[in-house]
Formats: sequence, C-alpha cells, structure tokens
Amino acid sequence: MTATVRTGAAAATSAPHTPSVAVRRRRFSRKQYRTGGWNLVAVLVSIVMGFPIYWMLLTAFKTSSDINRTTPLFVVTHPTLRGFREVLGDEIFRRNLLNTALVTISAVLISIVIGFFGALAIARFRFAGRKVFIFAVLIVQMIPLLALAIPLSLLLDRFQLKNSLTGLVLAYLMFTMPYTIWTLRTFIANIPIELDEAALVDGCSRWQTFYKIILPLVAPGLIATGVYGWILAWNEFVLANTLLLDNRKQTSMIYLLVFQSSPTHGADYGGLMAAATLTSLPVVTLFVLFQSRISAGLTAGAVKG
Repeated sequence: MTATVRTGAAAATSAPHTPSVAVRRRRFSRKQYRTGGWNLVAVLVSIVMGFPIYWMLLTAFKTSSDINRTTPLFVVTHPTLRGFREVLGDEIFRRNLLNTALVTISAVLISIVIGFFGALAIARFRFAGRKVFIFAVLIVQMIPLLALAIPLSLLLDRFQLKNSLTGLVLAYLMFTMPYTIWTLRTFIANIPIELDEAALVDGCSRWQTFYKIILPLVAPGLIATGVYGWILAWNEFVLANTLLLDNRKQTSMIYLLVFQSSPTHGADYGGLMAAATLTSLPVVTLFVLFQSRISAGLTAGAVKG
C-alpha cells in the first residue's frame, strides 16, 4: 500500500513536466499545418514570379500560328527555332550583345577595383570627411537614374563622350561604384582588425597584410558584389536608351525595342521572346554558377554595419 501511494505521488509529481500524447500530437499537427501553409504560399509566389519566364521561353519556341491562336497554348506542340535563327542572324543584335558585355565587364571591373580600395579606406582608417563620404555614397544610391539621365547626357555631350561606350561605362559607374563601396565596406568591417595587427607584428608590411589577410577573407564578398553589379549593369535600360543613339553602339536591352517600334517586327512575338531569352541567358547562367557564393557572401556581409 505504501509502495502504491509513493508510485502515485511520483507520477503526480512528474506529470506536469511531460505533456500527454494528445497534447504533443496537437502541437505537432499545428506545426505541420503552419509549415504546410507557408510552403503553399511559397509555391504560389514561385508560380506567379516564374510564369512570365515560362511564357517567354514557351513563346520563343512556338510557331507563329500557335502564338496567334485565339485560345492560348500552355505547352509547345510544334517547337521551332525560327525566332532564334532570325535574331542570331541579325548582325545588329550580335553587335549590341557584344556592346552589352564590354560595357558590363568594364563597369564591374572598375567598380570592384576602385570600390574595394574605397571600402577599405572607410572601414579601416579614420580621416577627415569620412562620415560625409559614407553619407554621400548612401545618398547617391537613393537617387533614381531617370532623374540623372538628362544632366548626365548634357555633361557627357560637353566632353564628347555621348553616344560612346566609354561614356556609358562612366555613367554605369554612377550606380555600380556606390553599391560596391557600401557592400564591401560591410564585409571588411566584419574582419577583426586584430588580424591586421597580428600580421604587422609578425613582420608583414601593409601591402602584405592586404593581399594575405584581407583579400582572401573578402573574396566571397567580391564575388557576390561583382555578380550583383553585373546584373545591375547588364539589365540597365534608361541610361543606355538616353546616351546611345547609333544602332551599332546600343546595348541588347535597346535592341528589344526594335520589335515594338519597327513595322516589320511589330507582330514578331517569337523573335522578341527569342531575343529576350538570349539576352537573359548570361545573367541567369552567372547567377546559377555563383548562387551558393552569392548567398554566403550576402549573409556574411549582413551581420555588422
């Protein structure tokens, strides 16, 4: 009898600390419902965001009769490469695509090199006007490009750089450089300054400390910043449309307007979607190749400002 009473008391004491099976099932089912709900929202958002891309690819491979059907087709019944052949056969498109690559690579490389040293200066050194410089970098990123297009056009025209790829590269630096400085500043600030001091104590010079300590640790940030700068410059439209007048000097984004403004290409939706697919391909490929490094770089640079 005594044993029975002790056992019952022990069970009564331990009962509040161990939830019953029904409670655990109820909590588990609530968690499952919540997770399932968020997964459903994610799927719906993915469908909404991905449908324009799917429709672009679908139209690029459709025949003209399938494109102009009264009832839209959501699958390709008779795939064709006619649109791709027409676009790739156009010498102007190939030239515009090359112009886009040259301008984008130049703008990104200049931004990375100069912006890296600028970010290093404001992250590691204290000098007069440092806060003003940081504030100016932040403000420049907030100004819409459309508001700067006309003043920039007049300025480049005065220096005879309008309607030239060099002038467009200088114009692109206006938004890629501040972004590079601001982003890399965060990456460099996350590196403990004690590492620099330890390297100097061990006999390294300032330059050796830079390329042996700082540069390898900032490499993920350089890749993430470079890829994002590439996306910004490659997809830019407003400045290119304002500053470039000659068809052979324009970028591929401006080329897409041919299908809207030209009477002969006005209804060539297959060619338009093929040109859009080919124009998007370098950006998508670059993003897929460096996706993991971009994610790691962005999260690494988001810890400390």
